[in-house]
Amino acid sequence: MFNRKNFIEESLTESSKTKLEVLRMCSDDISKTADIFINALKKGYKLMFCGNGGSAADSQHIATEFVVRLSHDIKRPPIAAIALSTDSSNLTAGGNDIGFENIFSRNVEAIGKPGDVLIGISTSGNSMNIINAFKKASELEITKVAFLGGNGGKLITDAECSICVPSSNVQRIQESHITIGHILVEIVERELYTK
Repeated sequence: MFNRKNFIEESLTESSKTKLEVLRMCSDDISKTADIFINALKKGYKLMFCGNGGSAADSQHIATEFVVRLSHDIKRPPIAAIALSTDSSNLTAGGNDIGFENIFSRNVEAIGKPGDVLIGISTSGNSMNIINAFKKASELEITKVAFLGGNGGKLITDAECSICVPSSNVQRIQESHITIGHILVEIVERELYTK
């Protein structure tokens, strides 16, 4: 029989343990990603995010924190960031006309420039539309960063830096991805816009 109280406790405990494993296993990769972001932004390049489903929502969330702001104690200009998963006309036309597996690569080709950073968010690491976007990014000399989970899938070797959440539970991976995103936004804000 389903026990709601036990389920709540188990879910929160598992989420906490996963984040502690992220601390133990991913801190260096988070820091390396922060360096990639800061170096690109200092040179006037932009961040492009892509993902599917919940990871599309994470892409939109993190890109918005960069553009608007996360830390309310810091007055700063907007940071150039965009989620490639937010334009429904673009995505449905692309899915219909050139195939869903090409929706992000088409956008990378359209707006990406050498020196930009493409961040692919995928809990499995096997999303074909992100794999194809990374291939296009490589052609255009765009740096690739991956937010992954589990064993990292195919994308783990395609990125200059991969942050791979050590969990096989999609919910825990997604929760960790948004926490990692917040950490990265705050590092960028504090290192670029505070003395």
